[in-house]
Amino acid sequence: MTARFRTGGLASWAVRRPVAVCVLATAIVAPGLFALWQLNVDLLPELIYPTVHVRVTNPGVSSRIMEDQVTRAVEEQLSVTEGAVDVQSFTREGRSAIDLFFPYGTDINSALRDASTRLDRAKRQLPADIDPPSIYKRDPAQAPVMELVVSSDLRDTTELFEWVDYLFARNFVNLPGVAAAEVGGGAAREIDIEVDQERLSVSGLTFGDLADAVTAENRDATGGQLVTSRRELSARIAGRAQEPGDLLQIPLDIGAAADGDSVPETGLNVGDVARITDGLAREQLRIRLNDLPGVKVTIRKQPLANTIAVVDNVTRHLDWMRDNQLIPGDVEVHIVNDQSVFIRHALRNAATAALLGGLLAMTVVYLFLGNLKRTLIVGTSIPLALLVTFLLMQLAGLSLNIMTLGGLALGIGILVDSTIVMLENIYRHQRAGEASLDDAIAAAREVNSPIVASTTTNLVAVLPFVLIGGLMGLLFRELIFTISAAIVASMIVALTLVPTLAARVRDTRDGAARRITDRITHWL
Repeated sequence: MTARFRTGGLASWAVRRPVAVCVLATAIVAPGLFALWQLNVDLLPELIYPTVHVRVTNPGVSSRIMEDQVTRAVEEQLSVTEGAVDVQSFTREGRSAIDLFFPYGTDINSALRDASTRLDRAKRQLPADIDPPSIYKRDPAQAPVMELVVSSDLRDTTELFEWVDYLFARNFVNLPGVAAAEVGGGAAREIDIEVDQERLSVSGLTFGDLADAVTAENRDATGGQLVTSRRELSARIAGRAQEPGDLLQIPLDIGAAADGDSVPETGLNVGDVARITDGLAREQLRIRLNDLPGVKVTIRKQPLANTIAVVDNVTRHLDWMRDNQLIPGDVEVHIVNDQSVFIRHALRNAATAALLGGLLAMTVVYLFLGNLKRTLIVGTSIPLALLVTFLLMQLAGLSLNIMTLGGLALGIGILVDSTIVMLENIYRHQRAGEASLDDAIAAAREVNSPIVASTTTNLVAVLPFVLIGGLMGLLFRELIFTISAAIVASMIVALTLVPTLAARVRDTRDGAARRITDRITHWL
């Protein structure tokens, strides 16, 4: 007996210590459920493309000048970034785009810092009037998780845009998991100064003189500190125009030129050479909802936030705003894009596949074994193996997404393979009259090595896919890890819990289902 115990492996130890095995199995439930609760839920795995993008804009400048003064200077500096394998640039009127490519597996955050340092050096060679260059990495996790469209049948687009930008969108920024609430569409207010070129030319002034005068006079400035006996106050000179007509009163007496030469006073105001138009800026993005002009609010989540949790937080806060009448009656808010819908469908489909797979496996076991207790052993092993898989996924830092859910759906069938082999072999020995614990240990020992061998074979078949490089490797790595975790979990359950329970179910009477199955099998 002792020799058998020593050579029975893990299954022998489990049969001899049923209390310890059941306690360990029960202890797995809480960490497994906690791991499932803590797993982030997203549509796709975390994919960070090894690319750094630089964008420089200077509206109105021709593509030839942008290429000579901007693109070449930036490209020369970025091309020596450590680890970069390719640099591509594209130039058009008023815009320069430079893309820096790195090998897959590169720490893109480190590459982004290095490229930012190179870009700072290139800024010294760029024209002074360009917009500040932007540099960023491509991260699909920053895709919008939700998009809202706000419309009104009473307000014009300018008033609606200001209400959304200053009041409505700010309510979502501080919600848990929300990274930004961006406002787009609509038409912002724009004050246009239309210059009469003939009058400006007769006065001896240029467009630059007019622009300098408006810039110098239409601004607020600090007025220093006012010190009293009790406190110190900050002073401010309010010089900004309050109404569009105030701009017409700005004098064009520019005083002294930049080179120090005196310039005679003209005695003219802006209204003498130009007129002011209080209008709307050109729409870059036109939004319409139910035939009404609208404004779009894009919700973006933090990189590690749960997509479903973020969407639920935004939806609850939107309902709270409606209940507390923070949204005017003439304003309609509609959700036009919700990324959580696809994730919920994927979760529901995976849960359905897991449930149906488990029920079908238990049905097949019942037909061939004809015993309800043994069928429940399989029904117990499936959720326990899934909880072990969730725990391994949490330790590996994975999330519930399309790939991992697909791995779980595929792994359901693998979960019961080793379990059925162990259960059927012990039952076969019991039907032959070998019903003692020693006989159960011997039966488990017979299939101990085959189960380990079959599990290893399955792992050898799927693990090489982890070595695939490039985008496909990033996309399928979590799928392969989930399947591998399910295989390992099924082996652990098949070698511990299953023999422990099967050795103590000694009812060998054939039920009606077993007799019918035996007749069909014999006929075949």
